[in-house]
Amino acid sequence: MRRTLIVLFGMWLSVSPAVAQQAQQPQQQTPVPRAPVPPPPPEQEPGEKVIRAFTDLVLVDVQVTDRDGRLVKGLKQEQFTVLENGQRQKIAFFDYYDIEQMETAGAVDAAPVVVALGAPAPTERVREQVRDRRLVVLFFDLTSMQADALLRATAAAQKFVAEQMTPADLVAVLAFGNRLGVLAHFTSDKALLQQAIARLVPGKDSQLADVAGAVAPAGEEAVAEDTGAAFTADETEFNIFNTDRKLAALEAVADLLRGVPGRKAVIHFSSGITQTGEENRSQLRATTDAANRANVSLYAMDTSGLQAEVPGGNASAGAAGGTAMFSGAAVFRQSGARQESRDTLTTLASDTGGESFFDEGDLGKVFAKVQQDTAGYYLMGFYSSDARRDGKWRELKVRVEGSGLRVRNREGYYAPKEYGVFTAEDRERQLEEAMRSELPRVELPMALETAWFRLSRDEVFVPVAVKLASRALQWAEERNRREVTFDFMLEVRHAGSGFPAGALRDTVRVRLDEQRFQQVQQRAIVYQGGVILAPGSYRIKFLARENETGRIGTFERDLELPAAAPQRLEVSPVLLSSQIEKVAGNGEVETKALTQDAKLKRSPLEVGGERVIPSVTRVFTTEQRLFVLFQTYLPNRADATKLRGGLVFFRNGERINETPLVEAAEYDEKTHTAAFRLSLPLERMAPGAYVVQAVCIEAGSTQAAFSRTNFALRPPAAAKPVAAPGQ
Repeated sequence: MRRTLIVLFGMWLSVSPAVAQQAQQPQQQTPVPRAPVPPPPPEQEPGEKVIRAFTDLVLVDVQVTDRDGRLVKGLKQEQFTVLENGQRQKIAFFDYYDIEQMETAGAVDAAPVVVALGAPAPTERVREQVRDRRLVVLFFDLTSMQADALLRATAAAQKFVAEQMTPADLVAVLAFGNRLGVLAHFTSDKALLQQAIARLVPGKDSQLADVAGAVAPAGEEAVAEDTGAAFTADETEFNIFNTDRKLAALEAVADLLRGVPGRKAVIHFSSGITQTGEENRSQLRATTDAANRANVSLYAMDTSGLQAEVPGGNASAGAAGGTAMFSGAAVFRQSGARQESRDTLTTLASDTGGESFFDEGDLGKVFAKVQQDTAGYYLMGFYSSDARRDGKWRELKVRVEGSGLRVRNREGYYAPKEYGVFTAEDRERQLEEAMRSELPRVELPMALETAWFRLSRDEVFVPVAVKLASRALQWAEERNRREVTFDFMLEVRHAGSGFPAGALRDTVRVRLDEQRFQQVQQRAIVYQGGVILAPGSYRIKFLARENETGRIGTFERDLELPAAAPQRLEVSPVLLSSQIEKVAGNGEVETKALTQDAKLKRSPLEVGGERVIPSVTRVFTTEQRLFVLFQTYLPNRADATKLRGGLVFFRNGERINETPLVEAAEYDEKTHTAAFRLSLPLERMAPGAYVVQAVCIEAGSTQAAFSRTNFALRPPAAAKPVAAPGQ
């Protein structure tokens, strides 16, 4: 299969006349606690009520037992006190989930319950389905378990479903290998769950469990396996990446569960997650934060069980190199690596209100513990009295009035974090989350325009133009100059498989003096770039972030690039513009390209040292001049000298104007491409909506082709009246 080229071409910022911004229109969205939540999906049933939470609402589930460990029910809201960092909080939401009552009611002769994961917001029907039910997720990390550990885990899960699962349980099955997969949504159907678990078999994913341990801390001796090679590869960077993938998978699980109300217990089947110093700290925190926002408790289970380790490792690994095998460093490092992998699981469990289990010969005890912890709980919420968004850990304590009562709840949560205190890792994570989110981000209004120009039979150049309103930006003022910095990202994926096909990534800084700034404030800023792709169907997503406030805007659309038709005349899309400017740059824009720059010799948008600035919104005024650019691709036998092109204008379905047919401005004999660049004043056309059609014909033959696009024409803005003296 031919490899698709990825290229960054001709990125620049320019200033164009202000026009109506064509931003995506989002639906009204209401966030869940501490995280934005998408609007209801289009397939929502008519009249179905949606349960929504609020941004500042913090949820905490509390289990209350007596001295004998029995659940205590019937407590009132007034009997509870919630403390955040020692400060009392006012309880705004209070409810009790009585799973024990449904559990002891016995089997119910009814159709199995199924609750889909990934819903953006809980509906009234979903809330009723999960009411007083235990929500358990069996999550298998295939990348951290050897074949024997995976077999032990699946056997324990099968036994749990067959023997320990109660009528109150709704169980889901998820697995992470090359990607996160949902094998079974929340359901009470035991047969379906058994089939889902049976699909988990040892494979290539388990080979990642053999990676070396984390890098040795400073001052300690590093121990490497002796492979007989001239040198031993440093796997530190791979281990950092591998650990981040495991933690990111858990974060994705929490995001999937966010739309399901109530407490969710995730039983994490794993053989440990080893951190590599501080490099994984940001992802660990993000995972914990996502779990707490989604009211998810992680129960970490080390599936290796109780085992005796052979000093220095078993026969599958080579002996340690150097003096490590004689000084004892190899043995200490072996036991230390195992303990480090458990520390991460312990941290995840304790910070989310769950529990970790190690050296367990009988994994069935873990399921019993989860059922015991979720037999019934009080769910309460409060609005934090601490309005600071510093991202720090906030300790939670819950007290209840009564003699001999014991309270169990999660230890705390991370406060929201403002963009101003983001670390470099936080900023990168914000971009990644915005790119992979299915929700549009509209804090930064934008409009996007694409076209395509064929370079060869197998390559198509796709220019991308994005327009941002200057007044929507937060400009920093420094030494009588105004400055704003952007991060721009473009991701192109195949429509069917979702695999990446192209990407752009730039950081751009704009610095203007005061006079220039006042001019720009009345106009719009345009970003231009492009990618080279093969013909096919794609989905593109563009992201822009203004780095003073961290506001983000995204724009998505489908892109269809037709295959070449060498036997007939073909026309590219029609590109409209009202502005051209010199190709040479200026000192106002500083660009740092973060993707490979493989520039074309010359862009199809460049004409005689000038660059056409595409009109993103395709809205013009009668005082402007319209520039039209399109290309024609000729069959090999065609005669370029006989090729003519022109424009035809339609309004309300009627043909009202046309231009004379002219010769091509340029012709490339190698690619058989003819370029047409036409311009005309708009002052004689009446305001309204138009369709412009580019027409190409080969004189003396039947060869003809056309391409269409639409635009809007409006009268110029009325001049502001000048006040009379004395007014």
